[in-house]
Amino acid sequence: MSETESSPGFDTLAVRAGQQRTGELEHAEPIFPTSSYVFESAAAAAARFSGEQPGNIYSRFTNPTVRTFEQRLAALENAERCVATASGMSAIYATCAGLLAAGDHIVSSRSVFGSTTLLFDNYLRKFGIDTTFVPQQDLAAWEAAIQPRTRLLFLETPSNPLTEIADIAALAQLAHAHDCLLVVDNCFCTPALQRPLALGADIVIHSATKYLDGQGRCVGGAVVGSEALVGGAVYGFLRTCGPSMSPFNAWVFLKGLETLSLRMQAHCHSAGRLAQWLQEQAGVTRVFYPGLESHPQHALAARQQSGFGGIVAFEVEGGQAAAWRLIDATRICSITANLGDAKTTITHPATTTHGRLSQQQRQEAGIADGLVRVAVGLETFEDLCADLARGLKA
Repeated sequence: MSETESSPGFDTLAVRAGQQRTGELEHAEPIFPTSSYVFESAAAAAARFSGEQPGNIYSRFTNPTVRTFEQRLAALENAERCVATASGMSAIYATCAGLLAAGDHIVSSRSVFGSTTLLFDNYLRKFGIDTTFVPQQDLAAWEAAIQPRTRLLFLETPSNPLTEIADIAALAQLAHAHDCLLVVDNCFCTPALQRPLALGADIVIHSATKYLDGQGRCVGGAVVGSEALVGGAVYGFLRTCGPSMSPFNAWVFLKGLETLSLRMQAHCHSAGRLAQWLQEQAGVTRVFYPGLESHPQHALAARQQSGFGGIVAFEVEGGQAAAWRLIDATRICSITANLGDAKTTITHPATTTHGRLSQQQRQEAGIADGLVRVAVGLETFEDLCADLARGLKA
């Protein structure tokens, strides 16, 4: 591209970035279902393994289809490097295992996914890496929790399931002032709605299982950031320890990225309407959605996101029993804890996504027994309202 030409737009990158056609001149990206690659000579093999010569070595850490997905997602996040992993949780673990050592310390938002809390508390702690959990919006609490051995600040924004919004720029400034890295889970927004690296974050985490796929077909994850961080320690962990994304899954995610922007716009549109509708329904005591002016961080979300996302959470009178009756009475919504699907999903966080946390941990994270989470899909809006109205009547 010449200096006079403008950079490609987001939607162009989502469709085109990373593709390198083979000699067959295929239009769609091919899948390379191979475990290994043939070298021209013993010397060429040695040069590949030593790093003197770039190219494919073994599909645990080099595969053309996976590489295309990595390059495309990196382009969408405006990042130097992406490393694809087997799942969103393995992306988080690979980041921590690659960048941290025994004796290091993490400060994490209290409002993270239940499995992330357990990863930090039950597993990283076994290897001498401790975590302090703080309220996501309390910048003073973040600063107070930082210790001389703190190396990493971790958060999700918006959070799961209460859609709490963190000030990424402020946390980045705080992290860098203390020589720490800021890692942001961008699962709910995707780069179509939010770019944490542009706001100062060092690393972005994705569960590709969710909106990047968009149809609930495959499991995968990604770590995105600089070549120095992601291309070094995180890639090194993947190469040796092997939480690898399969070529087929990478191909599915590539197809998902092609429609990412359109889908996120549709999710946001329906979720915003649904949140407003829920506010008017009897039996609903509170609605959590960043697009509502009643949301505590509505102004912040409007400033750092280009849309408010597709996740709506709400509390109902009557606690767990009422929430379960509502969920069981729906007919269109799928009762599953996954999200980011074209199909609307509904779940009870206290007994599913956050069910392995203690009662105290759930209370600290604001996960009430009457809380219901809806990941708004692409169905006709009036049908979704009728389905949830049926549930509320129950």
